[in-house]
Amino acid sequence: MGCTAKDVIAALRAGAAVVAEHRDELIQLDREIGDADHGENMERGFRAVVDKLDTSAPETPGAALKLAATVLISTVGGASGPLYGTALLRAASAAGDAEELDATAVAKLLRAGVDGVVARGKAELGDKTMIDALSPAADAAGSVAESEADGVKALAAGAEAAHEGARNTEPMVARKGRASYLGDRSAGHVDPGARSTALLLSAFAESARARS
Repeated sequence: MGCTAKDVIAALRAGAAVVAEHRDELIQLDREIGDADHGENMERGFRAVVDKLDTSAPETPGAALKLAATVLISTVGGASGPLYGTALLRAASAAGDAEELDATAVAKLLRAGVDGVVARGKAELGDKTMIDALSPAADAAGSVAESEADGVKALAAGAEAAHEGARNTEPMVARKGRASYLGDRSAGHVDPGARSTALLLSAFAESARARS
């Protein structure tokens, strides 16, 4: 089962809904180790994505991802806009003009997103950032792609791995971003970027599953 442009658009709308639902949680997580704006910024950005989708009709998955990337970069403040925008822009480039995304393509897109965030933010696994959720997601999707072509299953596996990765950031000491200024005091808190990454991937996976 593959993901078409309509599936990606539906997934982006589902992502906007889950960000709005968890806005206060993300604000609180960011208040503990950051500047408390992650939830508000993410909600504003994805609301803008939905507004743009209401007046646009991307014809390929890559075009839909590029639209979302452009909107997030232009509307989301702080680090979130550039990082999420770069991830989606790299994913859009990896998707190319394909009309449908199978498991191999989903894994490729997630890995491209990881590479984009690493290039932009210079973070690595264990730095207590969104990479700690996104990289395991790419690995899990890649494992599914080795045995089958179902893009929905690959995305679902990625989402599950992202949640585990986000939970694993709690005991970490941050080495990047504003949280790194806290040193050892950053331990004991889930990274908000990792949490929002996991929430978005789950929303994308659930949307894709519902449409399959």
